[in-house]
Amino acid sequence: MNVLFLCTGNSARSILAEAILNHDGAGRFTAFSAGSQPAGKVNPFALTTLSARGYPTAGYSSKSWNAFAQGPAFDLIVTVCDSAAAESCPVWPGQPIAAHWGIPDPAAVTGSDADKQAAFALAFDRMKRRIDRMLALPIDALTPAALRAELQAIGQEAETA
Repeated sequence: MNVLFLCTGNSARSILAEAILNHDGAGRFTAFSAGSQPAGKVNPFALTTLSARGYPTAGYSSKSWNAFAQGPAFDLIVTVCDSAAAESCPVWPGQPIAAHWGIPDPAAVTGSDADKQAAFALAFDRMKRRIDRMLALPIDALTPAALRAELQAIGQEAETA
């Protein structure tokens, strides 16, 4: 399944999601990420966070969702920031299932590098829990409506940390 994670800047949360799903869902999923107003570069704290957890860091870039206007066809589209969820998204071919998994923006945290790294670690942990839940779903056995409901429920779960 092809999954597109969308955010506004495509520099932090959507990059983390792309990396986690490509690594943990290898063979079942191919993840991509994009933004409505891309920052133009990946936040270095996102790469540091991925590296510290043993995830690959090469090949990620901040790009516009227009980069995917001609494909590939997506099965799932997940918005990971509230502003991207509220925007009018392009029409994606193939009628992908859409869900929203809002996670606070770690790139918006100010303060020391330790404060910023802690925010990225928290965003990573939240995204990883959600992706782990998605990976545990019997996706092939679910109807599109049931899958949409399951993915939405994952995004609405209260975070404890």
